[in-house]
Amino acid sequence: MSLRLRDDGGVSARRAVGERPDPSPDSKEPTAGRNGGRTRRRELVENELHERAAELFAERGFAGTSLQDIADAMGTSRTALYHYVRNKDDLLANLVAEVSQELARELGRIRRESGLSTEEQLRRMAGAIVAQMVTRSARFRLLILSEQDLPEALAAVHRDAKRAVRDELATVIAEGVGSGIFRPVDARVAAYAIVGMCNWVAWWFHPGPDHPIEPVVEQIATMALLSVRSAEDGALHDDGPSAALARLRADLAYLERVIAPPG
Repeated sequence: MSLRLRDDGGVSARRAVGERPDPSPDSKEPTAGRNGGRTRRRELVENELHERAAELFAERGFAGTSLQDIADAMGTSRTALYHYVRNKDDLLANLVAEVSQELARELGRIRRESGLSTEEQLRRMAGAIVAQMVTRSARFRLLILSEQDLPEALAAVHRDAKRAVRDELATVIAEGVGSGIFRPVDARVAAYAIVGMCNWVAWWFHPGPDHPIEPVVEQIATMALLSVRSAEDGALHDDGPSAALARLRADLAYLERVIAPPG
């Protein structure tokens, strides 16, 4: 079912024959149910509005896309859009909040959740990034393509959120390195590598009936964990002399970084 806005800010829909139409605003259904329905419909409309806007911004550029273009893509009038956004800048701000800030908050929530092991924290964080990339890929690609053109205030918000994502990952990785669960890696470098691997999904994965999301999220989250996890019983490394020397060098390099005097 595709949604369509009315000029009065309501929602109409193209429905299959035989489906029950939405109640009119004057129907006598209970107020709570009516308000709940309106809230849900508004969320659906806003989601589609953001998706169409992100696609057009990515295709034509922010400056080259008008509210009328977005209204046309939605199958409605520009007047109807004003019930949801004031202007294009509002849309762009909403997209930055959804893609950058929401992800940073989610990773922070995972890190603070009690009862999770360090490994599970990292796995869930990576999974959260991948899940966003596959469900909001158009919005993420828009931000990547438009980063240099964002208004300075919005660019600062975006940078802060990206830094928060990196720091949440790096904190968990550093904790794992300190406890011996993870290999002696540079936590910031590892965080950047994991973010890059997870973000790239937005460019190549296209979910559909033959391409479910869950296996992709699970596989990449596991790969992110294995990229830093210490070997157990030699399962992740060769046992020859060269491999043993390489592990010793890595351990020594890590110790030198840790005990080196500041400055």
